Amino acid sequence: MAKATGNSKVKKKPSEDRLIAIYMDYVLVNESTPRSVYKFAKENDITEQEFYEFFGSFDGLRKKIWDKFFDNALSVMEKAPDYHSFSNREKLLTFFYTFFEVLTANRSYVLYALSEHKDRMKNLEQLKGLRRKMRSFAKDLIADGNSDKSFKIFEQSETVFSEGVWVQFLFLLKFWMEDNSPSFESTDVAIEKSVHTVFDLFDNTPLERVVDFGKFLWKERMA
Repeated sequence: MAKATGNSKVKKKPSEDRLIAIYMDYVLVNESTPRSVYKFAKENDITEQEFYEFFGSFDGLRKKIWDKFFDNALSVMEKAPDYHSFSNREKLLTFFYTFFEVLTANRSYVLYALSEHKDRMKNLEQLKGLRRKMRSFAKDLIADGNSDKSFKIFEQSETVFSEGVWVQFLFLLKFWMEDNSPSFESTDVAIEKSVHTVFDLFDNTPLERVVDFGKFLWKERMA
């Protein structure tokens, strides 16, 4: 095999993660999405074919970014020494804390991606894959909790709980996007109170937590 000369330029092979990093940097620097795969590829020294080996479109790439956020958070969380001994309540708390740390590390991109279009629903389309992953995670938590129930009548609905967790996430996401507190401390408080409220609702002891959570939201809104 011939050796590369000093003037040779070794082309870095694209990967899923590299394409995502290039795309995120592009939209932040240009404050707009690429107009075409061809131009995006040409400007980044790759071919269209290499792009399509990983993504069928920019829409697919955008959805994959959120999948990566979720997978990253879950991976970090599951590496915690005591994670598998956590209660379901503690697992959901840990997940939200970790996930929003991931979002904070990518805050500029997230704020851009979720504010790109005037139509809020269009901005949320990129979260479809994340919704599936998050609901599956929530269902697993409840399924695990139900396995400890002595009677079926005391089991909790996996579907209702998982959908509740998704709605809770959307609320927290909006809260975090508007949070101006140092280190997003108010978001941490919102996570704690909302998770306790959700579990207390399912444990049939909601009133005190609901009132406490409501007071917190009112205080934040009026601040």
